[in-house]
Amino acid sequence: MKSFLRNASITLNPKSKLATKLLLLPSIHLIFVKPFSQSTSIPTKQDRVRDHGYDNYMEVEKKIRKVVKFHSLILSQPNNTIPISLLDTLARRLGLGFKQHEPGAFLLKFPHVFEIYEHPVQRILYCRLTRKALDQIRHEHEAVLAQIPDAVTRLRKLVMMSNTGRIRLEHVRIARTEFGLPEDFEYSVILKYPEFFKLIDAEETRDKYIEIVDREASLSVCAIERVREIEYRSKGIDAEDVRFSFVVNFPPGFKIGKYFRIAVWKWQRLPYWSPYEDISGYDLRSLEAQKRLEKRAVACIHELLSLTVEKKITLERIAHFRNVMNLPKKLKEFLLQHQGIFYISTRGNYGKLHTVFLREAYKRGELVEPNDVYLARRRLAELVLMSPRKAKVDAELVNYRNGLDDEDEIE
Repeated sequence: MKSFLRNASITLNPKSKLATKLLLLPSIHLIFVKPFSQSTSIPTKQDRVRDHGYDNYMEVEKKIRKVVKFHSLILSQPNNTIPISLLDTLARRLGLGFKQHEPGAFLLKFPHVFEIYEHPVQRILYCRLTRKALDQIRHEHEAVLAQIPDAVTRLRKLVMMSNTGRIRLEHVRIARTEFGLPEDFEYSVILKYPEFFKLIDAEETRDKYIEIVDREASLSVCAIERVREIEYRSKGIDAEDVRFSFVVNFPPGFKIGKYFRIAVWKWQRLPYWSPYEDISGYDLRSLEAQKRLEKRAVACIHELLSLTVEKKITLERIAHFRNVMNLPKKLKEFLLQHQGIFYISTRGNYGKLHTVFLREAYKRGELVEPNDVYLARRRLAELVLMSPRKAKVDAELVNYRNGLDDEDEIE
């Protein structure tokens, strides 16, 4: 027996009694293998798998953000024009991140948005917005004003998701563009509808808060619940399978193993509390309650994204609502566990900001259900992406038509 053991390689559990005895024998080659266990729960730490469709979308957004900053700069000047010689100074003062002479070069890249011309009297170069750019700004402003009733509903639902029934005014102001609110929403939305909102001052912090006046039951229906109803009615899916499920669409290249698939299936059937439900009276100490609370956090972020105009918002702005919505502290790691529902893009601001997309809301780089505000903003993207060569051709055509008009007047 000893001669057999000396020449054999044995695979044992290192904690077993037999392994302890065999260690005392000389010249034995032992291979200890950790017992293999297959987990059917979603891993807490996952690497982000890139989806180039969303990243390319954010590369365009990076250009648009700079263009919008120059929009505001030019429109804030007298006569909505700005001398080219002052661009460097004003850009540095506003922290636009340009080096010397870069602002002028940047404007030349977008001739459909910015027009550089020579002042007829002063004989110096000025910059102003083109007619197409001014039309785009007007269309977006009109679209925002036209959907104020919808914005009121979105804000009501947002405040209702708070565990205290109130949200800090400054946090909403920072994210007003994402929620389609006008710049003066404090007056045109909150104070204009006292039957829905109340603006209060906190004594301990001196901050202003938006408080909900009445919780309307019809507003407590989440966007995902309407999606489930459509899935159930149109595809005839089993009610038990769709009752607590989310639309899951993993990015290309995401590896889905057998046990991970089982974990997702189990998670889809896990019950949870609605984002609009008051959970202060529940005992949240058990493991089952913690699982339901984690899934409720997914539902909260899903609903928060559904309330935005473009179904996307930066991770940093979601963090503003973390305490009032009982969201996890490590939001990025938490969202990476659910890459089939959300996508986090680091493009668009040199990796400084993380933009969270609702995957089910997009198809081939466009919103599945576009709205007027989204369409108005996409017009600016079209102007930014339009070829400079086309702008040159358009200018030549205008000059040609002006020349024909002058000849007609002479005749």
